[in-house]
Amino acid sequence: MHDQFDVTLEDDDLLGEVELTTTLIIAASESDEHLSQAEIDRLLGVTPVAPKDDVPLPRPREE
Repeated sequence: MHDQFDVTLEDDDLLGEVELTTTLIIAASESDEHLSQAEIDRLLGVTPVAPKDDVPLPRPREE
């Protein structure tokens, strides 16, 4: 008989998100200052995208 509660709870996308979140939490807890947007982007592996001519880029918040 199949046990409805016997399921694998591994989800590659979810595990990736947890890893990124953990990286941010650790970096924030080790920093004396707020993390800059550039630092957060670096930690998350975000790369800049060339802006489209008709869409202005958001301005970074000043801290």
